[in-house]
Amino acid sequence: MDFYIKLPRNKKELALFMGIISIISVNIIAPLITCFEAGFHFYVWQEVLTVLPFIWMSVIAIVLITYIPAEKMTALIVAKEDSFRSHIVVNILCTVLMMSVLLTVIGTWIGTRSITLEPIKMFFYKWPRNFAISLFVEMCIAQPIARFALLQLHTRLDAKKEN
Repeated sequence: MDFYIKLPRNKKELALFMGIISIISVNIIAPLITCFEAGFHFYVWQEVLTVLPFIWMSVIAIVLITYIPAEKMTALIVAKEDSFRSHIVVNILCTVLMMSVLLTVIGTWIGTRSITLEPIKMFFYKWPRNFAISLFVEMCIAQPIARFALLQLHTRLDAKKEN
């Protein structure tokens, strides 16, 4: 029942779900990671805001690229009869793993406005922190809010169908 009521049922709902998650995630994760890199100052946050739209577009593109591989990876780890929560946790883990690997490099390129080898050289130093921040935001903030929004939407739609 949770799969039906808390997850997207069609492409329009998938777009809404992805939109909610990506907007929340980008607005929390990018400034946090940047502030850990450059310091927690107002001017650093302002600078992040100027590149946020580009980071958001790259996040959407990477979500679309990693969606199917993350689903396949999730299917390898959990069984079909496992609980909704286990499916969600493993799927978030797989998705964040793939996305954080790519965005540790691509996000740095966008944020610094230059393509260099620096994010690749520093990858194993920066990626664990980026992964941990992203995993926390996805599991505890972005995904629960998006699933709650779909729960509310589906509850209203199902109530309309019954009447």
